[in-house]
Amino acid sequence: MTVMLRSEDFVGLWQLSRVITDRLSDQAGTLLGTARFDSVGAGALAYEEAGKLRFGAAPEMEATRRYHWQFGQDAVDVHFDNGAAFHSFVPCGHAQGTDHPCGDDFYQVRYDFTNWPVWQATWHVVGPRKDYVSVSRYWR
Repeated sequence: MTVMLRSEDFVGLWQLSRVITDRLSDQAGTLLGTARFDSVGAGALAYEEAGKLRFGAAPEMEATRRYHWQFGQDAVDVHFDNGAAFHSFVPCGHAQGTDHPCGDDFYQVRYDFTNWPVWQATWHVVGPRKDYVSVSRYWR
């Protein structure tokens, strides 16, 4: 039986590890940091991640990202920090998110909540100047 996760299940601080495999440059990147979910209303979460990103032999740099998650009856709607829609997904089991076209680029995500409270998001991104896979793993 697969359990639907609720906004409260995500609230708090998470460890974050990300591996980015760039097929165009034939390089790999890693990010180590944290992700924090704060409740900002009924079923609404503010997501903020911060970490150290290293890509190939380049110097390490600070990386941050912010999103807004809104839990509805059947899905989570994810928005960029500026309020623009990003994607939606069902927070349980193996969950394919909705696709996100962005100009000439195309983003697809799949979530895996089967080992909760360890979970991950895998992004496949393709476009004229992009061809990479990003796997983010979260744990308490």
